[in-house]
Amino acid sequence: MSAQPLQPGAGKFPRIISIDALRGFVMFMMIFVNDLAGAGRIVPDWMVHFSERHRHGSGMTFVDLVFPAFLFIVGMSIPLAIGGRVMRGEPVWRTAAHIVIRTLSLLWIGILMVNGTPDTAAMGWSGDWWCVLMYLSAIAAFCSISPAPLAPAARQAAWKRISFCVRLAGLAALVWLTFAFRGPKGQRIITLAPFSVHTEWYGILGLIGWAYLVGCIVFLLFRGRRTATLGCMALLMSLFVADRTGVFEGFWLDHIVSIGVTLGSQAAITTGGLLLGAMLSATDMTALKPRTRFTFWFAAGCAAAALLLNRAYGIDKNSATPSWCFWSCAITAVLWYGFYWVCDVRPMRKIARPLALAGQNVLLAYLISEMLPGLIEALGWGDAYGRWAATVPMAITRSALCGVFILVVSTSLNRVGFRLRL
Repeated sequence: MSAQPLQPGAGKFPRIISIDALRGFVMFMMIFVNDLAGAGRIVPDWMVHFSERHRHGSGMTFVDLVFPAFLFIVGMSIPLAIGGRVMRGEPVWRTAAHIVIRTLSLLWIGILMVNGTPDTAAMGWSGDWWCVLMYLSAIAAFCSISPAPLAPAARQAAWKRISFCVRLAGLAALVWLTFAFRGPKGQRIITLAPFSVHTEWYGILGLIGWAYLVGCIVFLLFRGRRTATLGCMALLMSLFVADRTGVFEGFWLDHIVSIGVTLGSQAAITTGGLLLGAMLSATDMTALKPRTRFTFWFAAGCAAAALLLNRAYGIDKNSATPSWCFWSCAITAVLWYGFYWVCDVRPMRKIARPLALAGQNVLLAYLISEMLPGLIEALGWGDAYGRWAATVPMAITRSALCGVFILVVSTSLNRVGFRLRL
């Protein structure tokens, strides 16, 4: 399983369409299940998180697979994205700065999101509109607006200036909204004297940010060496076990972020994706047969580990138990291979192209989807939107249309040159 480390000037990775397609599919499912959750108790048990209907139980539904699948895809993309920077000969400090800025940005947005809707009375203006403005500001702060690549140089320069101004305005608005927030008891997101940040957890984007940081560190240390990456995956998973036995109790870092879960088992999922991505970028794994063999051995190994550890910790998404993590890795790897077959090996354009396009601007799609409930409430459409989910078929149809609509919007914006660079 050894591989030659990446070297500067070694060339450019070809685009793996199946990664974009899987990312687009997972984002659709994320929007779908989040919207469907708003329909309440009428939703069947198998279409909600297992823990919602089975307190203290052990198990998972397909809904519990959505978030770890995205963590896995983040890992798959690292050898291609960060590896591309290494191969171009970019200085390590610049690559590290990019990673840190991206991580901090995801944490910032995640913290703003998990604090929820501010209290209208305490803040003095609409909490719903605060949410809408927060998401619009986040989109503006990290956007990139550019015309077609063949546009005249003067036009490209003009759009570059416009893009810079929009990003600056978005960042300024995000800072203002961060300090403007007031909770039901007047609590703030951030206070300066003494300095503190109020958050119960880091939100989905924050957890992705931590996992991304760990995955990038593993990649920069070992540059795609598959054996070392597999060892890091096992080591990260062992942090969960150590945390359960109280090894990190009282350690300063554990007060900031959970070492066993956020930096441990969840980051291990991303490192598992990193291992599969390292396989795709390896010069000795370019043929279909070795890629197929590697993928299914990887999936089989993860499934075996999940079975062996099931009795010890059970399957629990909220606790990010090893069995849940390993099952997520195994299922996502097999799911990716299915997309790999129809997108890269035997391309079926009617399937591959829409999903691949949707997968190229997923952060924008996610922010729009999270903004939508607040926008609906701010416009006074909450009751009408709720009536569209009066029955299970209506709820499923509403959520599916919501997912399609948001992905069409994000894809259309991507095609006209509006993207998020984060």
